[in-house]
Amino acid sequence: MIAFIRFADNLSAWFGKAFAWLILLMSLGTGYEVFVRYALNKPTAWALDVSFVMYGTLFMMGGAYTLSRGGHVRGDFLYRLLQPKSQAKIDLLLYLIFFFPGVTALILSGWKYAARSWQYGEVSVNSPAGVPIYQFKAVIVAAGILLFIQGIAQVCRCILAMRDNDWLEADEDVFETEDLIMRAVNKAEKEHST
Repeated sequence: MIAFIRFADNLSAWFGKAFAWLILLMSLGTGYEVFVRYALNKPTAWALDVSFVMYGTLFMMGGAYTLSRGGHVRGDFLYRLLQPKSQAKIDLLLYLIFFFPGVTALILSGWKYAARSWQYGEVSVNSPAGVPIYQFKAVIVAAGILLFIQGIAQVCRCILAMRDNDWLEADEDVFETEDLIMRAVNKAEKEHST
């Protein structure tokens, strides 16, 4: 079970980090658009659509990674006071009642939506450039599958937490800047005092 959790976490992290590079591409594209629009007075017809597609892709493909790291928003003003065993029971119930049916619906309806889009080579109607968006529709299915895999890992985490009364945390791979600074300060203080 732990091996599957680590596999799902690593898979989600790989996709989340790979698609995070879209932020750089979006920044470059937007910077280019601003330059040609205001400096050269020659705006592009494609920049807005391309930035929408990239942002949507980034958002969708980062969902499983965010789930693996416990980053989704939750109303936990009472939940956080419970023991991990009780939290796991609530989480398990909610995964089974809401998460899996919702993600399954996302995958199935996304498949139909993407298939139609690929059939007629859908392009954006928002710009005269006719930017192709059918490949973006396939991202819905891919993101749903990644969420489903990560959801199974989260259910495994719930089972372990119900057994051990302790949550199996994901490996830390991203740190807040403030935490890194505090760790560096603490390390320097320890080295200085010895």
